Amino acid sequence: MTVNKKYIRDVNDQKLDKKTWSHAISQPAKEFPLSQLPIITGKIPQGLRGTLYRNGPGRLQRGNMSVGHWFDGDGAILAVHFRDDGAKAVYRYVQTRGYQEETQADKFLYGNYGMTAPGMIWHKWQRPVKNAANTSVLALPDQLLALWEGDHPHALDLENLETKGLTSLGGLTQGKAYSAHPKVDHQTGEIFNFGVNLGTSSPGSGILNIYKSDFTGRIIKQSQFDLTQFSLIHDFVLAGPYLIFFAPPVQLNIWSVLLGISSYSQALTWQPHIGTQIIVIDRENLSLVSRGETESWFQWHFSNGYVDNRGIVIIDFAKYADFQTNEYLREVATGKVKTTAKTTFTRVELNPQTGRVKQLVTLLNRTCEFPSVPSKNVGKFSPATYMSIFKEGTETQGEILNGMAKFDHEDGSLTEANLGLNCYPSEPIYVEDRTSSDRGWVLTVVYDGNSHSSTICIFDSHRMNEEPVCQLALPSVIPHSFHGTWKPYN
Repeated sequence: MTVNKKYIRDVNDQKLDKKTWSHAISQPAKEFPLSQLPIITGKIPQGLRGTLYRNGPGRLQRGNMSVGHWFDGDGAILAVHFRDDGAKAVYRYVQTRGYQEETQADKFLYGNYGMTAPGMIWHKWQRPVKNAANTSVLALPDQLLALWEGDHPHALDLENLETKGLTSLGGLTQGKAYSAHPKVDHQTGEIFNFGVNLGTSSPGSGILNIYKSDFTGRIIKQSQFDLTQFSLIHDFVLAGPYLIFFAPPVQLNIWSVLLGISSYSQALTWQPHIGTQIIVIDRENLSLVSRGETESWFQWHFSNGYVDNRGIVIIDFAKYADFQTNEYLREVATGKVKTTAKTTFTRVELNPQTGRVKQLVTLLNRTCEFPSVPSKNVGKFSPATYMSIFKEGTETQGEILNGMAKFDHEDGSLTEANLGLNCYPSEPIYVEDRTSSDRGWVLTVVYDGNSHSSTICIFDSHRMNEEPVCQLALPSVIPHSFHGTWKPYN
């Protein structure tokens, strides 16, 4: 692993006004072909056989321009194949139509979540929003889906990440959105997802489309529900027999978007008087069970949901008091963050038949994000949640999440990984040991700001506060990413 000495001098310069995390995104990511990964420390566990996939914005600059928001970057996928002969990895941009056209022109041509299309105002009207394919991945038996919640997913080859093109999954009509957060029932193989589109009943209204697929990804049932406002619904919960959506009080000024005056991000405003809307759906027939309303908050991500022995739905998530997180994430793309966006790890107890919240409990008063549970526990009680977090004692001003932890739901304890100074992990992903269901590993991609390099770190899920059991060097820096998944080998 090569260390950039000039980079280290810059990091040690006391006049440096940017945190080291910013260097991971200061230049477009470099693709690399399928490459054997050298082991830095430890040994790859025998029970770890499968592929880790991660997706995130790999390019935030083109020509002399930068994107308007972190969400605007072109999607790039990392695949790490763990086999008996070691680990091999490949990293490639998703070859969307917009990416190919902008590469040819060497400039931005399209608008996106946080930017309008460049040029005269009539150009802004004619250019659609670019499908960036940059948010998450879904591994199907015969293909990998690169997900972006405003449009259809892109299909990729599972092994070499070659882009095959947009897919309708046998049921998506033109323009229908397919979210970046599908939920898979581990026992049945059923896949549930949704998408939010602009409504037609009134300006600023929305439509919530809900999809049910078989294990191949083919959509077998879908339904839709009117939303009085086009809300920013990024994630949802599978909880036993229910699909549950929280629509936060974020309102879209659709006319400023349609006229090319504002991007979607700029046109979204926080309206706390509206309250958080709750929608409960029957997972079998996708019919409405109940709708409710509660106090105002915002959330990007849920950890999990399940039904307890009282028939009450328990939902855990990262809760924001307001929508300041959107500005924080816009600033991340600039490499310099001034806004603070705090969360608490929060539990909602919900009566699914009425849509009424019975109780709201803070489980952890620490800023965290990307909470998740082992795939086999999605939709039912999970003993633990894994999350990204600020390390204890971090001066959070100007920082991004620099730690990860395991929250124990049985005793309320928190076990934190020690990654060292200037090291930034991606969302932790739990992987069950294929030789023992009681054992698991936690995988993450770490950007090391001390050496300007990226590694794969593998932790024992029962000993996350100890050194990783294995570290693998990656051929180039992987910019901070959003979401990933694990596909085990049969």
